[in-house]
Amino acid sequence: MTAPRRRRPRLPRPGLRATLSLAFAAIAALVAVLIGTLGYHAAARLIRDDEGADFTAAVASVDHQVERQALFPGDFAGPDGLSDDLLRPIRVTAQALDPSARVLPGTARIDLPPTPTDLELARAEEPGRTESGMRRLHGDTLRVGVVSLGGHRGAVQIIQQVGPTERLLAALRLRTAALVAVVAVMAGGAGWLLARWISGRLVRLTTAAELVAASGRLDVQVPASGTDEVGRLGRAFDRMLVRLATAKENQRRLVQDAGHELRTPLTSLRTNLSVLPAMDRLPPAERAALMADLADEARELSQLVEELVALAADHRADEHPTEVVLSEVVRGAAAQVRRRSDREIVVDADDTVVIARPDALARAVGNLLDNAAKFDPAGAGPIEVVVRGPRVEVRDRGPGIDEADLDRVFDRFYRATAARSLPGSGLGLAIVHEVARAHGGTAFAVNREGGGAVIGFTLGD
Repeated sequence: MTAPRRRRPRLPRPGLRATLSLAFAAIAALVAVLIGTLGYHAAARLIRDDEGADFTAAVASVDHQVERQALFPGDFAGPDGLSDDLLRPIRVTAQALDPSARVLPGTARIDLPPTPTDLELARAEEPGRTESGMRRLHGDTLRVGVVSLGGHRGAVQIIQQVGPTERLLAALRLRTAALVAVVAVMAGGAGWLLARWISGRLVRLTTAAELVAASGRLDVQVPASGTDEVGRLGRAFDRMLVRLATAKENQRRLVQDAGHELRTPLTSLRTNLSVLPAMDRLPPAERAALMADLADEARELSQLVEELVALAADHRADEHPTEVVLSEVVRGAAAQVRRRSDREIVVDADDTVVIARPDALARAVGNLLDNAAKFDPAGAGPIEVVVRGPRVEVRDRGPGIDEADLDRVFDRFYRATAARSLPGSGLGLAIVHEVARAHGGTAFAVNREGGGAVIGFTLGD
């Protein structure tokens, strides 16, 4: 059985500032290396080509002079020798070789050991024979050309020292490398400053996010300045915190209100349940009243829990919007309420088609109809539902709504003074408001001329 492999710890990744600094330095160094390399090679090629051209011109000049007239090694000796006249303009050195390929003392400038080729050309019969090549002397590089004088009279060596030029190019390489290093360091510093300027707000935003994650506080100050992407991110994060704080506050209020509303039916249930052991000793009328009271309280508690779940749980993500004929949804909800309450409900609807969540709409319309059936006394006439475009109205002939309560009827658990003796949880109209808001519309409530109320909602585009 093999032992499990130990995972190597991952090294921490560099931060944004370090990454940007290294990226700037690497890009600047790459550009400097490319420019320096191209510049160096261009300059070196020009210098070497220029020296090669000088050397070729010197060899050609001596060769041309040798072919024009018969020359001897001694003609290149002395201050008035031909070498100064031929070679001074083109910066090369010439020295004469005797027939034995030894350097003539009066022309000696560089003690260059003779080669078999030198000896062959020094003893050549034909003038103007030329051989060129590179030689090494005491660690220095020389470009050497040998031109025969003909008639076994000797030869002329044309010599060009390459070492000084190569040393110059070596110094140029060092300076180019130093320039690349300086550019890379300066680019890294500039990248660090730029990254510090760019990432300053990101660092502060990250600090704020970490504080929210660690402490759970939603009142953290978020940097949201600027119009660039960082500023937009900061403002979006700030709006998210505001939404979270609002949701948290709504949740806290919902829990408090729900606990308050649940306490009453639960207390009543406990009271009635405590009487159940002595139920056999109760008169039949009281026994029936107790059982009816228990059934009503259980039904009210079930309705309250059901509406709490519907209000607290967000089912909008589970139900996708689709094309809905609004009149069909309203007629379906009216049929259900008609069966439950045995009330007459009249629907006057057009053929408006909306993009909505049908189950949510049906629940909102059903809550409006239940509310109207609860307040509209039997025999006052039918409950009317009017649908015109994206607007749904439920009209009743009940007592209406006090002016002080019109702005609060859609609040959670709010029950007007006239409704506190009636069954209900105070959540039905709050659900209507939430459904309308989720569809981009609004809920409304007004008093009806001649008595009663008109409560409904509109849907957005």
